Amino acid sequence: MADNLFTVEIITPDRIFYHGEASMIEFNTTEGEIGVYKDHIPLTTVLAPGIVTITQEDSNLKQAVVHAGFAEILGDKVTLLAEIAEWPDEIDLDRARRAEDRARARLEKREANLDVARAEMALKRSLARQDILAGKR
Repeated sequence: MADNLFTVEIITPDRIFYHGEASMIEFNTTEGEIGVYKDHIPLTTVLAPGIVTITQEDSNLKQAVVHAGFAEILGDKVTLLAEIAEWPDEIDLDRARRAEDRARARLEKREANLDVARAEMALKRSLARQDILAGKR
C-alpha cells in the first residue's frame, strides 16, 4: 500500500456498499463539499445528497450517489454511514426524472400540509441520481 492511501468504507443499512483504499474521497456535507486526503483532521459530519468520488491508487475514479447519513473521518480511514448508496448502473433514470417532477410539483403548489424539507431532499436525491448518470460532479 502506498503511503498516501487510506481506507474508505461506505456502509448502508443493508450492505457494505464499498470497502477499499483511496488516495482521496470527495463528498457533500450539509456544510458544503469536502475533499479528504490521508491524515485529515478527525471530523464527524452530516452527509448531504450528492455524488461521492473515490480516487483510487492508480488514479481511477469510482463514483456513487449517497442520500443522507454521517461521515467519520480519521487519519487513516473515512467511513460514510449512508441511508442509501447507489452505483450508476443501479439507478433508473426514468424513475429519477419522475421523482424530480413530483418533488418540483409539490414545492410549486406549497399545500398547507407540505413537508418542505422532505420535498427538497427528494428533489436533491433525484438530481444527484441524474447528475451521476450525466457524468456531472
